[in-house]
Amino acid sequence: MPTDMERLRDLDARAVRLSTGLVRQSTVADLRRPTPCEGWDLADLLGHMTAQHRGFAAAARGAGGEAAVWAATRDADPASAYEAAAADVVAAFAGVDDPEQPFTLAEFSTGPDFPARLAVGFHFLDYVVHAWDVAVTLGAPFTPDADLAEAALPIALAVPPASPVFAPPLPAAPDADALTRVLTRLGRAPRV
Repeated sequence: MPTDMERLRDLDARAVRLSTGLVRQSTVADLRRPTPCEGWDLADLLGHMTAQHRGFAAAARGAGGEAAVWAATRDADPASAYEAAAADVVAAFAGVDDPEQPFTLAEFSTGPDFPARLAVGFHFLDYVVHAWDVAVTLGAPFTPDADLAEAALPIALAVPPASPVFAPPLPAAPDADALTRVLTRLGRAPRV
């Protein structure tokens, strides 16, 4: 039976693979498309996503306190840079067995470190949502496995409504599915 940490790493890797599959569908012409992230085109979003992977991978290896590893860049081939960073973060998380291993996340806090279980959970939630962002940008279908959305929901609900990282929550119907509730909690307006 897998441990909670193994399950979380698996969920995260699946969300990252989902996002990578969507990014592979993009073309150079798509890089200027606007995304659901206000003010960002796809190139900006990919730069952010790539930087997050690099930062979280560094944190898993004990170097997340270095601000430079979190810096977004404009790579010559954003999709290839994204894919390399995605593979790196999955590999880095695979080496984390202790759910209490400290992760320094300089991008998010100058305070105390986060335990691995929370840090990997943050990353997982981010990549369920960013995969959706990419899908919407490309006009591609987005159908994650139901367990991904179900697992992301409690993490999304724990995000404070006044979070500086996400847009303010939007209302969701009481009978909304888990993915809709995740998206609206983080300020995304699901598209039908």
